[in-house]
Amino acid sequence: MATVTTTQTQDLSSPWSGGKSPFGNVSWGKLMMWVFLLGDAFTFGAFLTAYGFIRFKSANWPDPEQVFDAAPFLGHGYPLVFVGLMTFILIVSSVTMVLAVEAGHNRDRKKTVLYLFYTILGGLTFLGCQAWEWTHLIHGGTTLWGNPYGAPQFGQFFFLITGFHGSHVASGVLLNLIALIEAWNGHYDRINNYNRVENVGLYWHFVDLVWVFVFTFFYLV
Repeated sequence: MATVTTTQTQDLSSPWSGGKSPFGNVSWGKLMMWVFLLGDAFTFGAFLTAYGFIRFKSANWPDPEQVFDAAPFLGHGYPLVFVGLMTFILIVSSVTMVLAVEAGHNRDRKKTVLYLFYTILGGLTFLGCQAWEWTHLIHGGTTLWGNPYGAPQFGQFFFLITGFHGSHVASGVLLNLIALIEAWNGHYDRINNYNRVENVGLYWHFVDLVWVFVFTFFYLV
């Protein structure tokens, strides 16, 4: 019996015995968020790859600067001014999200709520800017069905990809709002962790990072 017990103990201590997570102390919520973000990254990557393929295959692809400058908004230099402002807003919201997560780790409920509020405000401002941009592009003639400056696929890809990203921003705002309400009500203090705020932060940073690629593909390249 002693020999059997010793053998069982040795088996349990082997790396193939199971019972130990390879991810250490990573929660299931965070792990599943990473899995979701990985799948979402492939989706955005597929959209942007298709955009690049069609763009370089098309003989009459419009100059993005011409399309955006034609929008009745700021005139010449519109992409650098307005879209640069949108990008800056998202970057600042990422900073406030970092501060919210840090405050959560420090169990500071008031600062967590405050920085989540600032993040939500940044997200809503970005969505407002995007709606403003869409309105003026449509008035300038760029729509899903046509584009007076070249291939109609430009408008289709632009509204599809920026709209898909905008839906992610809207979802992030909703998730931040839920986290804010829970933090305000002391839910995270009662369960003694702010993991959900950190998970929402991962999602928000992903949305901000994707915008850098969207911004580069449509406005700079």
